[in-house]
Amino acid sequence: MLYAQVHLTLPAWVHEAVDTTADYADDDAKMALAIRLSALNVEHGSGGPFGAAVFTPEGRLLGVGVNRVLPHSTSIAHAEMMAFATAQQRIQQFRLNAERGPITLATSSQPCCMCYGASVWAGIDRLLIGARADDVERLAGFDEGPLPADWRGELAKRGIEVITDLRRVEACAVLAEYGCSGKVY
Repeated sequence: MLYAQVHLTLPAWVHEAVDTTADYADDDAKMALAIRLSALNVEHGSGGPFGAAVFTPEGRLLGVGVNRVLPHSTSIAHAEMMAFATAQQRIQQFRLNAERGPITLATSSQPCCMCYGASVWAGIDRLLIGARADDVERLAGFDEGPLPADWRGELAKRGIEVITDLRRVEACAVLAEYGCSGKVY
């Protein structure tokens, strides 16, 4: 029998941990939320050490995501993918920037090859990154997959601004904690 639906969920603790009415006015506040989500996901044992959040131009929260690959047994349940999906469902549009102006994705770690591509298709205009891909591989043992040699330039060609190393030390601490746990897949 083939499954006719896919059901992905965020852990229950997200509802208590995220203030959907808060104003995330600056990039530091946006990144703080993404890293906090990643840390809570590790703390609660509800997935891998990754968190992401999508914001409007005014700094209002549209959606959040944490890594849910292992709990859902699906490779697509990365934090960024979950954040895109929750934001898209909230506004009922697959292209997040279609009517809202520049949309920002804050992610605790540099997107892997899948999430990199999805960022383009989801309609992200600004990408805020905490830890680097080599941090993810070195500290947590994940294979982030191939990216174009000039991945930043490719995003820039599509009008996507990239800001890296925001709260990198804090993001790396979450990766290191997870890496020491032995739960690497």
